[in-house]
Amino acid sequence: MSVASLARGAHGELDQLYIETRELRLQGFLLFLVSDCVLFSSFIFAYLYLRNSGQGWPPPGIQRLDVAFAAWNSVVLFGSGATMHYALENFKHGKWMAYMWFLLATIVLGAGFLGGQAYEYNHLIYAEHVTWWGSGIFGASFFTLTGMHGMHVFFGVCYLTVLVLQSSAGVYTRGKYFGITAGTLYWHFVDVIWVVLFSIFYLL
Repeated sequence: MSVASLARGAHGELDQLYIETRELRLQGFLLFLVSDCVLFSSFIFAYLYLRNSGQGWPPPGIQRLDVAFAAWNSVVLFGSGATMHYALENFKHGKWMAYMWFLLATIVLGAGFLGGQAYEYNHLIYAEHVTWWGSGIFGASFFTLTGMHGMHVFFGVCYLTVLVLQSSAGVYTRGKYFGITAGTLYWHFVDVIWVVLFSIFYLL
């Protein structure tokens, strides 16, 4: 048997293994997202319960959050969800350069959202003296939940950066791209969580 035949055989086995495990990987990843939903939900419902325990809201001495700034930062994050969607769609259709540009745009927008969040934290802590440890239920809940979300966005940016490197190295093909699908699902997940957090902290 020639070297070329061995290579084709090995490639075929790898393809078959990928096909057989793809659904299991997807199910495992979806279970991970469900567990993350449970984590966020427990904190969110605890916050809503404590918020409605009888005291006025926001608590005395704490001003309402800057809705306009948060809305702008939200547009940045939701825009990154759109670019990630188009990145995946362009990859599926073999449009390599468009895929890479949309993926890089997602990373930039995600980093921009984190920068906006850092600016807001700095303003709250040093200008308005709202802190995690000294502002009661509001401060503890706000910094815990938005901090958890920001951590997820940061990990997402790191993962998308790995996708750029892997894609450049030819790891993914039009028939094998579960890593990109997982990245897209994860990014949409952080978008959905932010819709909830934006609503309960800035709008309600």
